[in-house]
Amino acid sequence: MSSARSLLRDIAREAMLDRGFEPDFSPTVRSQVTRLLPGHPPADGRRDVRDLPWCSIDNDDSRDLDQLSVARVTPGRGGVTILIAIADVDVLVPRDSPVDQHASRNTTSVYTGAQTFPMLPEELSTDLTSLNESEDRAAIVIEYAVNADGSIGTSDIYPALVHNRAKLAYSSVGPWLEDTGPMPAGIAKVRGLEDNLRRQDAAARALRRQRHERGALTLESPEARAVFEDDTLKDLEEHLHNRATELIEDFMIGANGVVARFLASKGSASIRRVVRVPQKWPRIVELAAQTGARLPATPDPIALEEWLQSRRAEDPEHFPDLSLAVVKLLGRGEYVVEQPGDIATGHFGLAVQDYAHSTAPNRRFPDLVTQRLVKAALAHRAAAYSDDELGVISTHCTDMEDNANKVERLTRKAAAALLLSSRIGERFDGIVTGASEKGTWVRVRRPPVEGRLEHGWEGLEVGDRVRVKLIHTDPRRGFIDFART
Repeated sequence: MSSARSLLRDIAREAMLDRGFEPDFSPTVRSQVTRLLPGHPPADGRRDVRDLPWCSIDNDDSRDLDQLSVARVTPGRGGVTILIAIADVDVLVPRDSPVDQHASRNTTSVYTGAQTFPMLPEELSTDLTSLNESEDRAAIVIEYAVNADGSIGTSDIYPALVHNRAKLAYSSVGPWLEDTGPMPAGIAKVRGLEDNLRRQDAAARALRRQRHERGALTLESPEARAVFEDDTLKDLEEHLHNRATELIEDFMIGANGVVARFLASKGSASIRRVVRVPQKWPRIVELAAQTGARLPATPDPIALEEWLQSRRAEDPEHFPDLSLAVVKLLGRGEYVVEQPGDIATGHFGLAVQDYAHSTAPNRRFPDLVTQRLVKAALAHRAAAYSDDELGVISTHCTDMEDNANKVERLTRKAAAALLLSSRIGERFDGIVTGASEKGTWVRVRRPPVEGRLEHGWEGLEVGDRVRVKLIHTDPRRGFIDFART
């Protein structure tokens, strides 16, 4: 009998193929990788900033490290300068090379819990192009001042050499910043890193306050990840936000804005990440009304954020459920091409107008494309891609991201179905997360799973609370079926 991990890997691989992914690297790709020799990154005029106390903060099990951060005091300005180092993937993955062609087809790494399907071969993404601890690496540094009020001031972008002094994890850095856990050992071993991270945290909080004053939305939509003991599925675990995840999120939003504005200033088209004004706003208004709040008839992010903050304070236990409902109603993110001088579509949820994905080139193809656009602009060369090429890439990346989400969601549901297979007949409290002609879906909190409501769905809308009974599971198809009680 196959193990749970083996079964989930089979399900994930089949889903990858069904959704148009290439789960394996071709011999041509492998041949390119074997010709890459470890060595010192090229200096080629790069600024040497290896002496700074750079660190990475990511998930405990992350090995594809895309970014490092460090803070410097801004003399006489009442703020700090944040430096974000982004792995220079392009230096080892030339455009149209076999590795690049594979990346352009898949467009993203896919994380299924049982197996990761990386966009780039692991010899690159977890080694030669990963900003690993104690290694010199080529990077593109995005530098910007954070003023005392949280606004972004002067900025700069340049090729650099960097050195990761400490590989840190959200799970330990977050509690330390919140004064609920000890200082991670990785911080203590690097001179000056403790003070530097405190300075980074203060800058990130200022950035966040400023964005939320403009209407950035407070949302918590944790995703459950399979927890294995050897090859046995033991549980589903939710990864929640903390101060460390927020720090990196805030810095990446700031860096992505700097990159978007830089490309526009150089007369270059760019790929932007957008979330449009929600078409399902009336349903969000109804959800707010159910709690006694009143939102305006037209989409207003500031009013929505005020309501979300109030709900988080009044009912923190159920706020993730409400967040998930709002996320579903906001609609999907997508990639679009914007020309210099265009009125930016913007990102409704983040309350930013200029936003380009540029900070994860090991994991996302749009970020690698953007890196090439930036490097061409820095070198005063012609744009790395034509407008037509960017349009095709944007559409394909949006489609493949949707497909990746479906693969990951199917594998999570398959794991959940496996975990629940012995609990048929049990009752759970849930919230409606989807309601359309295709069906009605309900999410339960413990364990954190989502399933289809097969009976009693009539009249339900997203956000409604229901009591359901588990009536059927099918792990291979990712089916979890409930009936309303």
